[in-house]
Order: sequence, then structure tokens, then C-alpha cells
Amino acid sequence: MIFQQLFDPTSSTYTYVLARRFGGEALIIDPVLELVPTYVSLLERLDLRLVKAIDTHIHADHVTGLGALREFTKCVTVMGERSGVDCVSMRVREDEVIDVDGVELRTMYTPGHTDDSYSFLASDRVFTGDALLIGGTGRTDFQNGDAYASYDSLFNKLLKLSPETIVFPAHDYNGNTASTIGYERAHNPRLQVSSPDEYAEIMHNLNLPDPKMMDVAVPANVSIGQSVKKFLRPGEAMAVKDCMGAREADDLVLIDLREKHERQRDGWIAKSLHVPYGCVEEQLKDAGTLAQSAKDHPGRIVLYCAYGERSALALDTMRNAGFEKLRHLEGGVAAWAESGGKLEA
Repeated sequence: MIFQQLFDPTSSTYTYVLARRFGGEALIIDPVLELVPTYVSLLERLDLRLVKAIDTHIHADHVTGLGALREFTKCVTVMGERSGVDCVSMRVREDEVIDVDGVELRTMYTPGHTDDSYSFLASDRVFTGDALLIGGTGRTDFQNGDAYASYDSLFNKLLKLSPETIVFPAHDYNGNTASTIGYERAHNPRLQVSSPDEYAEIMHNLNLPDPKMMDVAVPANVSIGQSVKKFLRPGEAMAVKDCMGAREADDLVLIDLREKHERQRDGWIAKSLHVPYGCVEEQLKDAGTLAQSAKDHPGRIVLYCAYGERSALALDTMRNAGFEKLRHLEGGVAAWAESGGKLEA
């Protein structure tokens, strides 16, 4: 497996790039905006195609690189379902698997530092965000943090992993690069407690200053979906109510760009074709489903996904390939369901 750990000295943030092989697909965890050119250069040197970019939570000490990476690579942005951002491509739930070309990460909901904190477990390592640090734990005094929730995430989830599991946090301020669950359980000062109340007492008395970037970073990281609008042109976004009306007249061909597990979990719009976002370029070849559908039904193709991000990106890809008069469903399946639209299961 290809594994790269990169460090941003300004925010003391670790970013991780993972792939199974050279020339294959890759994912990135907790990217920092200012280092996006470095990530892109690294991907090019390793001949990797970035397909998923993940944030463990809404960061308060740096602006995320998710939006910029999406613009550079058209990757799928991923966060946990509790994340209050305006738009990411995919929201994952507890105990779901993110699979990128054979690199699998299992989702763990580990709130406490924030209420949207997630960790991601691979076969021999866990990416803990700020939930568990090397020799410490994430503070719990802002962004709906909760010391008792942090204790539960630590003692009832993370510390129950194998002691040999390698810990890769989102931050370190002392030059450490990795640890293990066993070492942290034995030596981390904040974990040498006998009860949730004792842990909460420690966390409630840290008296730390707010992160310097907090007032800038949090609003920016909540609104990362705004930049996806640049991939659309006037008239290419279709409102749910308009789509419902046209569907009743059987005047549209809907293409579902979500992954198989998302369709199984959340349902799909009846009679829509399934072309996963990762297969769009392949399916634009002459015999591909997308190419054939666009030729057979000019002006009637509507792309949709979970929230509208992947469909906007796919529309741009199709337009650049020479296909015209395409539309995407604003807000995706989430907006469809919120408006009372029926979903097949």
C-alpha cells in the first residue's frame, strides 16, 4: 500500500494520502487548503488519481482543502452524516465502509471533540482526527464538544481496538508522527482515569485559548459546497418540483450517480438508471450507458446524486465531452425526499 503522511507546520495538521498501488486510485484525509498544490504534485508524481477526499470533522484551526481538491480533481468529498456542512458529495454513517480501489476504511462515529467527529479504521491503523491525539485528546469546549461523549468515544470505541492498531491523528504539536492504541492506553495522561467524571474534570479545566483561525476556518469549512456552483451554467440546475412535474409526464431520463451502498441505504428515484460517479468517463465512450442515453434522449437527461455535488461535476464532464442540454437535480436525493418525493427501496 502507498501511504504518505504530510504535515502543515502552521496548524500542526497531519494529512494522509492512501492508495493500493502506483497508477491507481487514491484517497486523502484531512487536507489543508494551503497545501493543496503539494498534494496535487504528490499525486502526479505517484501517478495516482484522487477519487475521495475526507475530513474527520469540521476543523477550527485551518481551512479545509476539500473544496479546492474537488475543483482540481473532481474527487468525491466525504464527511460523516452528523457534519453540518452545506454540501459534500457523500455523508457516511457509523460502521460503513469507504472503499477506494481496495483500500478500505470503516467509519467510527467518535464525538466529543466536536459533535461531528469521525474516525476511520483501516486493517492495521486508525485515523482519529482530534478524538485521540498522541499523548492527549481533543479539547471539548467548542463546536458542541462534550467531555462525556469524548470519554465514551475513547473508552468504548477507540481503546477497544487491538493494542497494535497504529494511531494517526489529525494534529500533533510535539513532533510525534504516530502511536498505537496500546501505548496511548498505558501512557496517555488523559486516559489514566477511572470514570467519566474524572475525565470530564480534566477536560473542563484545560482553559485553552481559542484556535487563532477559528473565526475564519469554521465558517469557511461549513460552506465548502458553494464553490461547486462554478461547474454549472445558467439553466443547468433543475428544481425538485420541476423534476417531479416532468417525471409525471414521463419526459425525463434520470441518471443516479451514487454508489451502490448509498442506493441500498437511502433508496432511489423510480426508473432511474444507475451509473456510479466513478464510472462516468468510462460510460461516456461510444457504447457506454451515459453516451447512449444522451444520444437517444437529447434534452431529457437529468443527473442526480445524494446532495447535488457529484451531479454538477459529472454534468461539467459530460459537457466538456461534447454533450449538451443536460441538467442536474438541485439538492439531489436529499432534496427529493424532503419535498415528499417517493423513493424505491
